[in-house]
Amino acid sequence: MKQDFYEILGISKSATAAEIKKAYRKKAIEFHPDKNPGDAEAEEMFKKAAEAYEVLSDPDKKARYDQYGHAAFEGGGFGGGGMNMDDIFSQFGDIFGSAFGGGFGGFGGFSGGQRRVKGSNLRIRVSLTLEEIAHGVEKKVKVKRKKQAAGVTYKTCTTCNGAGQVTKITNTILGRMQTAATCNSCGGSGQIIDKRPKDADAQGLKVVEETVSIKIPPGVEQGMQLKVSGKGNEAPGNGISGDLLVAIETKEHATLKREGDNLHYDLYISISDAILGTTKEIDTVTGQVRIKLEAGIQSGKILRLRGKGITSINGYGTGDLLVHVNVWTPKELNKEQREFFEKMRNTENFEPKPEKSDKSFFEKVKDMFS
Repeated sequence: MKQDFYEILGISKSATAAEIKKAYRKKAIEFHPDKNPGDAEAEEMFKKAAEAYEVLSDPDKKARYDQYGHAAFEGGGFGGGGMNMDDIFSQFGDIFGSAFGGGFGGFGGFSGGQRRVKGSNLRIRVSLTLEEIAHGVEKKVKVKRKKQAAGVTYKTCTTCNGAGQVTKITNTILGRMQTAATCNSCGGSGQIIDKRPKDADAQGLKVVEETVSIKIPPGVEQGMQLKVSGKGNEAPGNGISGDLLVAIETKEHATLKREGDNLHYDLYISISDAILGTTKEIDTVTGQVRIKLEAGIQSGKILRLRGKGITSINGYGTGDLLVHVNVWTPKELNKEQREFFEKMRNTENFEPKPEKSDKSFFEKVKDMFS
């Protein structure tokens, strides 16, 4: 089981954005590869802290994590060490400040402040049926993304000499001050394009169509967003690819309605079936099932089919299917039918006699959410 993000950073759920950032910086410096050379365990903790910060520092991701846990980022998000060092330094390098002399001790090629540029993210929408949501599904989608064109070459940036940064010295009343800024010519990558084919853009990239496989866990909901790492646009030179962000949309089911992990089904039966009892076939996310209705069943009765709902995205089991029995009253009767019910109107058998075991509407609603 994956370790809790709050536990990794040593903070509470009520921690402020500043406290989250401070806690991450402390952990990142503690487990930084330059301070722990060759220590695989420290490197793993360094990655875990970065993963926790990547989620908890983003208000939307934090809200999803608080509600759904790790399952909110399954189906392609980096997790449990899946985030590489280039990702971490590219996204969070500024958080380390001067703890490592302004650079990163040469680790991963970041000496002197050089960084690997990350390509832009792509966003798509995927529509799912209720059946697919219930059990999880693997979708293959076609995505148009930028990739480095064949034959493109790069060379060391002449502005920063491959450092990725340019240094500026200014004379002030306090003396000479030195500042460093990202190189505008190469965007901090330390490389500029040398040769490129005619079908490539100014960065040496071209748009290609690619089939991407997306594993979607069971229990996802409308509006959720999954991430497939590295399937966004590529970056020029030695940069790293962006991510593919997948927004979930749900298709409406003909007969089933979802409420959390539970499903609801409205079953309409005739007065005759209610009086005499019957069997009916109803829809579930695994196909139709036959249920038996006892003689004398009352309108408003709720039958609970356990385990026939949606698998929880948090891994807490599977919801139920609640079948709502509705006795259908005909609006028109022929002469014979009307005469029959006229005779029955005042008979003792047709007088309402609710028993104590017959629950009220409010008690039924309470049971549904218990």
